[in-house]
Amino acid sequence: MYSSNSSNLIFFLLLAFLPILLSCSHEDPAEGKAIFRYNESKGIPTLDPAFAKSQVTIWPINQLYNGLLQMDDHLNVIACIAKKWTISEDGKTYKFILRSDVFFHDHKLFPDGKGRKVVAKDFVFSLSRITDPAVASPGAWIFSALDKNEQNNSSGMKAVSDTVLEIYLKKPFPAFAGILTMQYCSVVPEEIVKHYGNDFRSNPVGTGPFYLKMWVEGEKLVMRKNPHYFEKDSSGNTLPYLDAVAITFINDKQSEFLEFIKGNLDFISGVNASNRDELITRKGKLKEKYFDKFILQTTPFLNTEYLAFLLDTSFTLVKNSPWKHKKVRKAINYGFDRKKMMTYLRNNLGTPAEAGFIPKGMPAFSENFKAYNYNPELAAKLLSEAGYPSGKGLPEILLTTTSDYLDLCEYIQHELAQIGIKIKIDVNTGATFRDMIAESKLGFFRGSWIADYPDAENYLALFYSPNFCPKGPNYTHYCNPVFDKLYEEAMLETNDSLRFELYKKMDQFITEEAVVVPLYYDMAVRFFTKRLDNFKGNPLNLLNIKTVKMKD
Repeated sequence: MYSSNSSNLIFFLLLAFLPILLSCSHEDPAEGKAIFRYNESKGIPTLDPAFAKSQVTIWPINQLYNGLLQMDDHLNVIACIAKKWTISEDGKTYKFILRSDVFFHDHKLFPDGKGRKVVAKDFVFSLSRITDPAVASPGAWIFSALDKNEQNNSSGMKAVSDTVLEIYLKKPFPAFAGILTMQYCSVVPEEIVKHYGNDFRSNPVGTGPFYLKMWVEGEKLVMRKNPHYFEKDSSGNTLPYLDAVAITFINDKQSEFLEFIKGNLDFISGVNASNRDELITRKGKLKEKYFDKFILQTTPFLNTEYLAFLLDTSFTLVKNSPWKHKKVRKAINYGFDRKKMMTYLRNNLGTPAEAGFIPKGMPAFSENFKAYNYNPELAAKLLSEAGYPSGKGLPEILLTTTSDYLDLCEYIQHELAQIGIKIKIDVNTGATFRDMIAESKLGFFRGSWIADYPDAENYLALFYSPNFCPKGPNYTHYCNPVFDKLYEEAMLETNDSLRFELYKKMDQFITEEAVVVPLYYDMAVRFFTKRLDNFKGNPLNLLNIKTVKMKD
């Protein structure tokens, strides 16, 4: 991060001021450099992995850090800094053997300014930090299973030696190895974190394939290739292949799209309403006029898009709300056509969510479970039974969303109006919206849940009562002892087939309770230039570019 190499400094200064320089010269100062360029329209709030809560932070953090384990493109848990691991017969002790060739990025606070070797106690610090109340990490809930009394160990972990780490659980938790692949679990150096304090967010030091070179917030972020990175390809070549990653922060999606069309960005993720019909056909295929310029990549995406209700009647906005009645919530679920919504608003890029909350692609997905198909007659009947015949006497319901989902919400608003349910839409910015959800200030809101790890427990944890936000991901504050008992039973079940059956039962339970309104199971959609090689998608939509190459 604090390289004294003058040529490197000159290169990145040229990169930072590239638009100005190009206006004065026909020469490209970055010519010959393999630079991966993308835009983050929502901005990046932090580069501290303790706050790797959403995709906007997870993507850059994945370039800067590593953890004990990682996911491959098929969602198998594989080695990373831990070269191997074992699980005790009782499922409660995990033993990791670490690589001895992993170093933190170079930094002036390390001896001689060189990167320090990673040892087991670095993981004890890093993972314990996630559960430290003073840090207030939104990922603290993922370590609720740690046994902090094991061997009189207050952290639930022990550095047996520099290369041996043990983690102790209170009870078996089959999804735990998957949890350790999350970016929250990245290793960080204690001395650097303590030196910067809260400013570690903008002074990150990790072990990843890239290190931070420059970050002018709201303008540009540049990461440079880590020359000491430990992973290699199958032929023994050092990764990454790219020289740098450059991120811009254009907040207007149409402007972002134009930059991509002009060749100033290498890829864009997702389908925005403003450019959807320009790029893709109604059947979800790339339009022919772009065949020679771009590639459309679609992969299954473990993400459920939904609307959610706050159900905790201790909050005033819930106590007098119509949605506290289950039949009103069910009427909303039956009151709009998900298939039509996907055809006309998403060009069939995704699957209508008619089978519960667990998304398609998960082993516990209930293929044969039909939950809420379009049934306006039944919706009207439920409204009448709830005391609101044809919607008479039903107060207007406020639905809060962000601008990128406004078209979906307006469609649902129009559909529900036909059966007497009046919806008012309130649009908020991303950061404000997320804060209001976490602080339980919204009664009815649009949500997305992207799997952190490929186990359906990750979805069902949203309805487990000990996980009430802000300490956990239960944003609805749903509380039901029957559901909680099923959840706890599933966590003790080590047989995958039996556990998946419990997951299906739980999914059907919350669906019947109409805790949420599932909209669709998502698809990861990426448009990228043909100069990218080996740019792979995955069901977590994780941006993994350490093996990406640039074509000549």
